[in-house]
Amino acid sequence: MLPQRLKKAIADNPKKLGNLIDLVNLPSTLREFVGQSQISRLGCFMRVWSYIKTNNLQDPKNKNVVICDEKLKSILLGKQRVELVELPSLIKLHFPKEPK
Repeated sequence: MLPQRLKKAIADNPKKLGNLIDLVNLPSTLREFVGQSQISRLGCFMRVWSYIKTNNLQDPKNKNVVICDEKLKSILLGKQRVELVELPSLIKLHFPKEPK
């Protein structure tokens, strides 16, 4: 079940959903992290989020901040700490731009 806001966004712009779920060939750094050669942007974000939760990488004092380990730094531009709101944009950098 999708939230109403997301349903409206998809209905208004179905191409946006396609960009999230289309399979894409991954660059080597992301391929090593995810363990697959192709994945969707949404699937990649879900894998990164799962990795963060499994390895308990959220700052205990501020859950909106992720403390990156070496493996996570390799895909997040070498940053030590990343705000949760930055994650999608940092992951998106690994995916090629779609021609309009």
